Amino acid sequence: MRSAQMALDAELVRRLRSVSFPTIGHFLEEGFLDSGIRSLLRDVRVVGRAVTVRVAEADAYATNRALALLEPGDVLMIETGGDLAHAPVGAVTGCAAMCRGAAGVVVDGVVTDVVELRSAGLPVFARGTSVLTAKRIARARSAVNVPVMCGGVMVNPGDVVMADDNGVLVLSTDEAAAVVDAALAADRAEPAILARLRSGEPISDVLPGGPSLT
Repeated sequence: MRSAQMALDAELVRRLRSVSFPTIGHFLEEGFLDSGIRSLLRDVRVVGRAVTVRVAEADAYATNRALALLEPGDVLMIETGGDLAHAPVGAVTGCAAMCRGAAGVVVDGVVTDVVELRSAGLPVFARGTSVLTAKRIARARSAVNVPVMCGGVMVNPGDVVMADDNGVLVLSTDEAAAVVDAALAADRAEPAILARLRSGEPISDVLPGGPSLT
């Protein structure tokens, strides 16, 4: 079984990998997942295509079905319906995601086997950890490759997922393409701004709207 979603444009992915994700926050207000969803690893950086799953009532089989859809570079996005007790991801699911070539996993909920996940090196983003796991059951309300709600953001299959130590951002491919060049230009300007500040130049001369020091 393969994903029905189109692969992300390689040039768009290249440019997104070059941009500082927080810079995009200067230009957009939506698409940023709740700050409670954080990386379990340090120094991670992910750009990939969203493969989505809605896990209902601790349904472990739903996550397994989504794992089978992953292609290299994909990011598994998991909605748990607000379940902060049952972990849908642990050492085995993390290994399966890595074997499929996943770029990362984002869970709006908790994960387990955190030591093993960190040791494996797969970028995993979650609200926390738990020793209580999903169960080998199938629930009718679970679904794969459908729009899901993660961290207050509606994530559609095929969306662009950008995630690092600061948090997670999800945009449509059109939204990502529309903002990336402006963000890259801002990144290119930043070293000169920092140099001017470090040289002692007045803030009012360097930063737009900075306080007048006269």
